[in-house]
Amino acid sequence: MSVPVVVSARPSVGARLRRVWVYRELLAGMVRKELKVKYKDSVLGFAWSLLNPALYLLVFWFVFQFVLENNVPDFPIYLLSGLLVWNLFAGALGGATASVVSNAGLVKKVAFPREILPLASIGAAVVHFFLQVIVLLLALAGFRHGIDWAYVPLVPIALMVLVMLAVALGILLSAVNVYLRDIQHIVELLLLAWFWFTPIVWQFGQLAEPGSDREQLALLNPITSIVLTFQRALYAELDGPTGPILPDWTVGHHLALLGAVALFAVVLFAVGEAVFGRLEGSFAEEL
Repeated sequence: MSVPVVVSARPSVGARLRRVWVYRELLAGMVRKELKVKYKDSVLGFAWSLLNPALYLLVFWFVFQFVLENNVPDFPIYLLSGLLVWNLFAGALGGATASVVSNAGLVKKVAFPREILPLASIGAAVVHFFLQVIVLLLALAGFRHGIDWAYVPLVPIALMVLVMLAVALGILLSAVNVYLRDIQHIVELLLLAWFWFTPIVWQFGQLAEPGSDREQLALLNPITSIVLTFQRALYAELDGPTGPILPDWTVGHHLALLGAVALFAVVLFAVGEAVFGRLEGSFAEEL
Protein backbone atom coordinates (compact mmCIF):
# COMPACT_ATOMS: atom_id res chain seq x y z
CA MET A 1 0.00 0.00 0.00
CA SER A 2 1.46 3.34 -1.05
CA VAL A 3 1.84 6.14 1.46
CA PRO A 4 0.30 9.45 0.34
CA VAL A 5 2.75 12.32 0.01
CA VAL A 6 1.64 15.71 1.25
CA VAL A 7 2.94 18.60 -0.82
CA SER A 8 3.04 21.93 0.99
CA ALA A 9 1.57 24.83 -0.96
CA ARG A 10 3.80 27.15 0.99
CA PRO A 11 7.36 25.78 1.22
CA SER A 12 9.44 26.63 4.28
CA VAL A 13 12.07 29.33 4.20
CA GLY A 14 14.77 26.65 3.96
CA ALA A 15 13.03 24.99 1.00
CA ARG A 16 12.73 28.35 -0.75
CA LEU A 17 16.42 29.04 -0.25
CA ARG A 18 17.27 25.63 -1.70
CA ARG A 19 15.17 26.45 -4.76
CA VAL A 20 17.08 29.70 -5.24
CA TRP A 21 20.34 27.77 -5.00
CA VAL A 22 19.17 25.33 -7.67
CA TYR A 23 18.49 28.33 -9.93
CA ARG A 24 21.81 30.05 -9.11
CA GLU A 25 22.87 30.09 -12.77
CA LEU A 26 19.68 31.94 -13.62
CA LEU A 27 20.46 34.40 -10.84
CA ALA A 28 23.93 35.04 -12.28
CA GLY A 29 22.39 35.53 -15.71
CA MET A 30 19.83 37.98 -14.33
CA VAL A 31 22.59 39.97 -12.65
CA ARG A 32 24.42 40.21 -15.99
CA LYS A 33 21.16 41.31 -17.64
CA GLU A 34 20.64 44.02 -15.03
CA LEU A 35 24.12 45.36 -15.69
CA LYS A 36 23.76 45.26 -19.48
CA VAL A 37 20.34 46.91 -19.51
CA LYS A 38 21.46 49.72 -17.22
CA TYR A 39 24.21 50.83 -19.58
CA LYS A 40 22.74 49.70 -22.90
CA ASP A 41 23.73 52.07 -25.76
CA SER A 42 25.77 54.14 -23.26
CA VAL A 43 29.07 55.50 -24.53
CA LEU A 44 30.77 55.47 -21.12
CA GLY A 45 29.19 52.21 -19.94
CA PHE A 46 30.44 51.09 -16.53
CA ALA A 47 32.40 54.32 -16.18
CA TRP A 48 29.14 55.89 -14.99
CA SER A 49 29.49 53.79 -11.83
CA LEU A 50 32.72 55.66 -11.13
CA LEU A 51 31.34 59.08 -12.06
CA ASN A 52 28.44 58.80 -9.62
CA PRO A 53 30.50 58.84 -6.38
CA ALA A 54 33.02 61.19 -7.99
CA LEU A 55 30.31 63.78 -8.67
CA TYR A 56 28.87 63.37 -5.16
CA LEU A 57 32.38 63.84 -3.84
CA LEU A 58 32.92 67.11 -5.71
CA VAL A 59 29.54 68.56 -4.72
CA PHE A 60 29.70 67.66 -1.03
CA TRP A 61 33.39 68.56 -0.81
CA PHE A 62 32.65 72.07 -2.15
CA VAL A 63 29.59 72.57 0.08
CA PHE A 64 31.07 71.27 3.32
CA GLN A 65 34.59 72.59 2.87
CA PHE A 66 33.89 76.07 1.49
CA VAL A 67 30.27 76.93 2.30
CA LEU A 68 29.50 75.20 5.60
CA GLU A 69 33.14 74.65 6.61
CA ASN A 70 32.88 71.48 8.66
CA ASN A 71 36.69 71.33 9.15
CA VAL A 72 36.94 67.55 8.83
CA PRO A 73 40.51 66.65 7.79
CA ASP A 74 40.61 64.88 4.40
CA PHE A 75 36.85 65.22 4.14
CA PRO A 76 36.65 63.43 0.75
CA ILE A 77 37.94 60.22 2.39
CA TYR A 78 35.46 60.55 5.24
CA LEU A 79 32.62 61.17 2.81
CA LEU A 80 33.46 58.34 0.41
CA SER A 81 33.92 55.74 3.15
CA GLY A 82 30.29 56.25 4.13
CA LEU A 83 28.86 57.23 0.75
CA LEU A 84 29.84 53.94 -0.91
CA VAL A 85 27.95 52.06 1.79
CA TRP A 86 24.90 54.21 1.21
CA ASN A 87 25.05 53.94 -2.59
CA LEU A 88 25.07 50.15 -2.33
CA PHE A 89 22.17 50.05 0.11
CA ALA A 90 20.01 52.64 -1.65
CA GLY A 91 20.67 51.20 -5.11
CA ALA A 92 20.02 47.65 -3.95
CA LEU A 93 16.82 48.48 -2.06
CA GLY A 94 15.39 50.74 -4.76
CA GLY A 95 16.08 48.21 -7.52
CA ALA A 96 14.83 45.24 -5.50
CA THR A 97 11.58 46.96 -4.52
CA ALA A 98 10.60 47.54 -8.16
CA SER A 99 12.09 44.30 -9.50
CA VAL A 100 9.00 42.07 -9.63
CA VAL A 101 6.79 44.76 -11.17
CA SER A 102 9.41 45.74 -13.75
CA ASN A 103 9.75 42.09 -14.82
CA ALA A 104 6.00 41.46 -15.09
CA GLY A 105 6.30 39.78 -18.50
CA LEU A 106 8.83 37.28 -17.18
CA VAL A 107 6.77 36.53 -14.08
CA LYS A 108 3.69 35.73 -16.18
CA LYS A 109 5.44 33.42 -18.64
CA VAL A 110 8.26 31.55 -16.86
CA ALA A 111 8.27 29.40 -13.73
CA PHE A 112 11.24 30.13 -11.44
CA PRO A 113 11.80 31.29 -7.84
CA ARG A 114 10.53 34.87 -7.89
CA GLU A 115 13.10 35.85 -5.26
CA ILE A 116 15.62 35.73 -8.12
CA LEU A 117 14.34 39.12 -9.28
CA PRO A 118 15.11 41.21 -6.15
CA LEU A 119 18.31 39.22 -5.60
CA ALA A 120 19.46 40.06 -9.14
CA SER A 121 18.94 43.78 -8.51
CA ILE A 122 20.93 43.52 -5.29
CA GLY A 123 23.68 41.54 -7.05
CA ALA A 124 24.00 44.26 -9.68
CA ALA A 125 24.27 46.89 -6.93
CA VAL A 126 27.10 44.88 -5.33
CA VAL A 127 28.98 44.89 -8.65
CA HIS A 128 28.57 48.68 -8.85
CA PHE A 129 29.87 48.94 -5.29
CA PHE A 130 33.13 47.22 -6.16
CA LEU A 131 33.52 49.49 -9.19
CA GLN A 132 32.99 52.55 -7.01
CA VAL A 133 35.60 51.31 -4.54
CA ILE A 134 38.11 52.28 -7.24
CA VAL A 135 37.22 55.94 -6.62
CA LEU A 136 37.87 55.50 -2.89
CA LEU A 137 41.22 53.81 -3.53
CA LEU A 138 42.25 56.62 -5.86
CA ALA A 139 41.23 59.17 -3.21
CA LEU A 140 43.22 57.33 -0.53
CA ALA A 141 46.27 57.35 -2.79
CA GLY A 142 45.77 60.98 -3.85
CA PHE A 143 45.44 62.27 -0.29
CA ARG A 144 48.05 59.79 1.00
CA HIS A 145 45.59 58.98 3.74
CA GLY A 146 46.40 56.03 5.97
CA ILE A 147 43.89 53.39 7.03
CA ASP A 148 43.63 51.51 10.31
CA TRP A 149 44.69 47.95 9.52
CA ALA A 150 43.41 46.66 12.86
CA TYR A 151 39.86 47.50 11.77
CA VAL A 152 40.16 46.58 8.08
CA PRO A 153 39.07 42.92 8.68
CA LEU A 154 35.73 44.33 9.86
CA VAL A 155 35.03 45.80 6.41
CA PRO A 156 34.04 42.54 4.64
CA ILE A 157 31.95 41.59 7.68
CA ALA A 158 30.16 44.95 7.56
CA LEU A 159 29.66 44.55 3.80
CA MET A 160 28.11 41.11 4.30
CA VAL A 161 25.76 42.48 6.98
CA LEU A 162 24.78 45.34 4.66
CA VAL A 163 23.92 42.91 1.86
CA MET A 164 21.93 40.75 4.30
CA LEU A 165 19.90 43.78 5.34
CA ALA A 166 19.31 44.82 1.72
CA VAL A 167 18.20 41.28 0.82
CA ALA A 168 15.80 41.08 3.75
CA LEU A 169 14.17 44.43 3.02
CA GLY A 170 14.30 43.94 -0.75
CA ILE A 171 12.46 40.62 -0.73
CA LEU A 172 9.79 41.95 1.61
CA LEU A 173 9.18 45.21 -0.26
CA SER A 174 9.32 43.66 -3.73
CA ALA A 175 6.35 41.43 -2.84
CA VAL A 176 4.30 44.16 -1.19
CA ASN A 177 4.99 46.52 -4.11
CA VAL A 178 3.14 44.18 -6.48
CA TYR A 179 -0.08 44.94 -4.58
CA LEU A 180 0.68 48.49 -3.44
CA ARG A 181 2.57 50.23 -6.25
CA ASP A 182 3.06 53.34 -4.13
CA ILE A 183 5.63 51.40 -2.09
CA GLN A 184 8.46 51.99 -4.57
CA HIS A 185 7.79 55.75 -4.51
CA ILE A 186 7.56 55.78 -0.72
CA VAL A 187 10.89 53.94 -0.57
CA GLU A 188 12.49 56.66 -2.72
CA LEU A 189 11.31 59.35 -0.30
CA LEU A 190 12.29 57.35 2.77
CA LEU A 191 15.79 56.75 1.38
CA LEU A 192 16.19 60.49 0.86
CA ALA A 193 15.38 61.15 4.52
CA TRP A 194 17.30 58.07 5.70
CA PHE A 195 20.48 59.40 4.08
CA TRP A 196 20.48 62.49 6.29
CA PHE A 197 19.86 60.42 9.43
CA THR A 198 23.05 58.46 8.68
CA PRO A 199 26.51 59.88 9.60
CA ILE A 200 27.86 60.30 6.07
CA VAL A 201 28.21 64.07 5.68
CA TRP A 202 27.96 64.85 9.39
CA GLN A 203 30.07 63.42 12.21
CA PHE A 204 28.65 60.86 14.61
CA GLY A 205 31.15 61.91 17.26
CA GLN A 206 29.71 65.42 17.31
CA LEU A 207 26.13 64.23 17.48
CA ALA A 208 26.18 62.24 20.67
CA GLU A 209 28.39 61.75 23.68
CA PRO A 210 29.47 58.15 24.33
CA GLY A 211 26.77 56.21 26.17
CA SER A 212 24.20 59.00 25.92
CA ASP A 213 20.56 58.54 24.94
CA ARG A 214 21.23 60.37 21.68
CA GLU A 215 23.94 57.87 20.80
CA GLN A 216 21.61 54.93 21.47
CA LEU A 217 18.88 56.59 19.42
CA ALA A 218 21.26 57.15 16.50
CA LEU A 219 22.30 53.49 16.59
CA LEU A 220 18.69 52.41 16.04
CA ASN A 221 19.45 53.21 12.42
CA PRO A 222 20.99 49.88 11.30
CA ILE A 223 23.03 51.53 8.54
CA THR A 224 24.82 53.72 11.10
CA SER A 225 26.78 50.81 12.61
CA ILE A 226 27.85 49.67 9.15
CA VAL A 227 28.91 53.15 8.05
CA LEU A 228 30.84 53.72 11.28
CA THR A 229 32.73 50.47 10.73
CA PHE A 230 33.76 51.50 7.22
CA GLN A 231 34.76 54.96 8.44
CA ARG A 232 36.75 53.59 11.38
CA ALA A 233 38.76 51.31 9.09
CA LEU A 234 39.19 53.51 6.03
CA TYR A 235 39.09 57.05 7.41
CA ALA A 236 40.47 56.19 10.85
CA GLU A 237 40.80 59.71 12.30
CA LEU A 238 38.97 60.00 15.59
CA ASP A 239 39.26 63.74 16.28
CA GLY A 240 39.19 66.94 14.27
CA PRO A 241 39.86 70.62 15.00
CA THR A 242 36.33 71.21 16.26
CA GLY A 243 35.72 67.98 18.18
CA PRO A 244 35.35 64.22 17.86
CA ILE A 245 34.67 62.76 14.41
CA LEU A 246 34.37 59.04 15.11
CA PRO A 247 33.66 57.17 18.35
CA ASP A 248 36.70 55.46 19.88
CA TRP A 249 35.20 51.97 19.94
CA THR A 250 37.16 48.73 20.08
CA VAL A 251 37.06 46.08 17.38
CA GLY A 252 34.89 43.98 19.67
CA HIS A 253 32.37 46.80 20.12
CA HIS A 254 32.05 47.25 16.36
CA LEU A 255 31.60 43.49 16.00
CA ALA A 256 28.85 43.50 18.62
CA LEU A 257 26.99 46.26 16.79
CA LEU A 258 27.35 44.46 13.46
CA GLY A 259 26.13 41.27 15.10
CA ALA A 260 23.01 43.04 16.34
CA VAL A 261 22.28 44.37 12.84
CA ALA A 262 22.91 40.90 11.37
CA LEU A 263 20.46 39.34 13.83
CA PHE A 264 17.87 41.96 12.92
CA ALA A 265 18.48 41.23 9.21
CA VAL A 266 18.01 37.47 9.73
CA VAL A 267 14.70 38.00 11.55
CA LEU A 268 13.57 40.48 8.90
CA PHE A 269 14.58 38.03 6.16
CA ALA A 270 12.44 35.29 7.72
CA VAL A 271 9.49 37.69 7.85
CA GLY A 272 10.14 38.85 4.30
CA GLU A 273 10.31 35.30 2.96
CA ALA A 274 7.09 34.40 4.75
CA VAL A 275 5.31 37.41 3.27
CA PHE A 276 6.82 36.78 -0.17
CA GLY A 277 5.73 33.14 -0.08
CA ARG A 278 2.20 34.09 0.91
CA LEU A 279 1.81 36.74 -1.80
CA GLU A 280 3.67 35.36 -4.80
CA GLY A 281 0.90 32.95 -5.78
CA SER A 282 -1.15 35.89 -7.08
CA PHE A 283 1.71 37.86 -8.67
CA ALA A 284 0.67 36.97 -12.24
CA GLU A 285 -2.94 38.06 -11.68
CA GLU A 286 -1.91 41.36 -10.06
CA LEU A 287 0.64 42.16 -12.76
